Amino acid sequence: MANPAAVTLVIGDEELLADRAVGEVVAEVRAEGGDAEVHDLVGGKVELGEVTRLTSPSLFGDRTVIVIRSAQDLGKDVITEVVKYAGNPSDDAALVLMHPGGVKGKALVDGVKKAGAHVVTVTKLTKAGERIDFIRAEVRRAGRTITPGAAQALLDAVGSDLRELAAACGQLAFDTPGKGIGEDAVARYHRGRVEVTGFTVADLAVEGRLGEALEQLRWALATGVAPVLIVSALAGGLRSLAKVAGAPRNANENQLAGQLGMPPWKIRNARRQLNGWGPEGLSRAIQAVAAADEQVKGAGTDPAYALENTVQTIVNSRNGR
Repeated sequence: MANPAAVTLVIGDEELLADRAVGEVVAEVRAEGGDAEVHDLVGGKVELGEVTRLTSPSLFGDRTVIVIRSAQDLGKDVITEVVKYAGNPSDDAALVLMHPGGVKGKALVDGVKKAGAHVVTVTKLTKAGERIDFIRAEVRRAGRTITPGAAQALLDAVGSDLRELAAACGQLAFDTPGKGIGEDAVARYHRGRVEVTGFTVADLAVEGRLGEALEQLRWALATGVAPVLIVSALAGGLRSLAKVAGAPRNANENQLAGQLGMPPWKIRNARRQLNGWGPEGLSRAIQAVAAADEQVKGAGTDPAYALENTVQTIVNSRNGR
């Protein structure tokens, strides 16, 4: 593994890829030996002198990683401090600056680039072909291959969110025997287990059909569907509603498909399901699903109860209830 750069500038607003770039720096630092301490900061809250303090050599010789997210929000004096540091960085620290791109914070970007910072660019994947390439790359990371038809089927089933696609690729690679992944595997694990069960629960919940949603939820759990997949389906359904709610009402579904990263049929479905939903209700429902995600991933002791409670909260959040 290559030696980590003293200062790394991550430019772009593709969240998953930006987080991975940060993770690679942390892994490189830790690969040199020792358990490096990581300080995760937000640009608008970094005070003058804080970067200097955190990058100062440790009495015990430990390495430190300082991550500054939303670096475009750093104050003018702090930007000056960071650029000066980038010109003469410490051997005991790795500084990672995350900038979404754009003109805000340009002085920081130009300054650290001139000082010799390592630059990683993570651009949004806006085209279907780029997301297909992402799927193929994810599967290769797991030492597997995927057919073109299976990659397209996975994109159609899961959607364009890179985190969900990455999770789906990892799950397929883990669960599917053999070297290659075909359309039958995608249909078995995603159409069969998510759309018919988890997605069914999500559709019924956002439409306010509480009794049917709870019945389908219990059936899904009884037939072995993982709670995390049901949470993912609930989250995906609510995200679709939020995306479509923010789009122009008179826009054509085919025109919106590229902008929202959703197939036209899903946009039509979300428009139908939006009846009865308002901004406050959507926000409350999304927060409930976020809490359920923590519960089913280990923070709680009863995933089934957490899911039932979440479905009830979603239904009750319609019409501002």
